[in-house]
Amino acid sequence: MNQTVENIKAIDEKLSGRHLDLDPAGYFIIYIDREAGLICTKHFRNEIDDRGRAVDPETGKVIPAKGKVERTHTAIFTARTAKELCVKILEQTQPPPLTMLNHAAYLGREFVRAEMALIHGWDYVQD
Repeated sequence: MNQTVENIKAIDEKLSGRHLDLDPAGYFIIYIDREAGLICTKHFRNEIDDRGRAVDPETGKVIPAKGKVERTHTAIFTARTAKELCVKILEQTQPPPLTMLNHAAYLGREFVRAEMALIHGWDYVQD
């Protein structure tokens, strides 16, 4: 079956809207540094409240899913490729700053997207 770009985008957009449980170990903000030629990510700790929302462990306040939030990251990871970044986070950092397999899979996909954006000069916006 020959997939069109539109079909592939529609599949991904539909899947992006599904419910996901949040990782109690925290979340990552991914970006690229074009000048340095790096894929970068900042890790932020959080806790999950009884309603499944991420809360700041220091303040107890809910962390909004959209909009700017002023928080201090717990770690920064940088690498030249998606694979190198996955190795640094999942194999070289003990314990890894994530606890859920779906979160690890998501990060891998996003790191590949960021790598492609870096290689091709595209804009990168985290899904």
